[in-house]
Amino acid sequence: MSSAGVSGEVGGEACGIHRFVVFGDICGSGTLDLAEKKHQRAAMYAAFDDAYSSVGVEPGTFHQEDRGDGILVALRPDVPPTLMVGRWIDTLYESLRAHNQGRVRPLRLRIGMNAGLVTQDRHGLVGRAVDLAARLCDSPPAKRIMNETPEIDLVVVVSDWLYGNVVADGGRYVEPDHYRSARIRSKETDEAAWFHVPRRPAPPLIGRDGELPPEGEPAPEGEPAAAGERPPAGAARTGVGPSRGDGPTPRPVGGNREYHVGGDLLDIHGNTIHGGFTGIRKGSTKGAGDSVTDPDPRPGSGPRSGSGAGASSGTASGAGDPE
Repeated sequence: MSSAGVSGEVGGEACGIHRFVVFGDICGSGTLDLAEKKHQRAAMYAAFDDAYSSVGVEPGTFHQEDRGDGILVALRPDVPPTLMVGRWIDTLYESLRAHNQGRVRPLRLRIGMNAGLVTQDRHGLVGRAVDLAARLCDSPPAKRIMNETPEIDLVVVVSDWLYGNVVADGGRYVEPDHYRSARIRSKETDEAAWFHVPRRPAPPLIGRDGELPPEGEPAPEGEPAAAGERPPAGAARTGVGPSRGDGPTPRPVGGNREYHVGGDLLDIHGNTIHGGFTGIRKGSTKGAGDSVTDPDPRPGSGPRSGSGAGASSGTASGAGDPE
């Protein structure tokens, strides 16, 4: 169906009109038999209709194309985009949740969202905004989320433009701090995108290329933000110790970790050096290693001596737990 007056043509000449574009796709449809495909398609259309109704978008006022196991939509320019990234997403999620209750094969969707200049001819929609919405929906990070996190039924990916100009301002049902940024590299596309899983503080992504955390481990709440990423509001600050004002050094997991830089520098996490630390003295005797000098050691503690040998840097010994 298409709406009158938004074809993107004036006097027979194509000219784009700024429209909100949605590209939806059913996950794993290739593994379904014909009966299940028909069932999930019907459920997808019903969920989209519920979402349209929730934001006051009436049937016949938007363009919608069937894509077999997906849907491509372009809305009228007068539809507020904040409603689409807010109530529309929330209603779609609730409709999926209701449909999937108790089902062995739940309906799971990837959604790409963008806005930009779109033109419409008798065959369908044309424009960079449409192409990017499709790339967002089919992006490798979005597919990894759905393939490796089976309990998630909906992932939404919005363009960097849409996040910066609409999502970031917030609003009812809009949670900008629950999005995470990752790079999309597909065909001609190479740009940032923003990922969101409704009802989660963050999607299971780490790193600027949208890597997933190791199997069995959630995405760390305090993970440093990727390039251009807004860190979650109220998240615990992390750092390397009191010198940054971030609190004590986090206790390492599985023992101390050592990072050797050029063979002359050793950074040790998890140890605390008490007293006035003045520096590292290179051992003068061959094989003696380096030592850490503490001019005011606590009673019974003694100097912190290095344990390395030869050209390797020494390891300062100290209390295993931070104060």
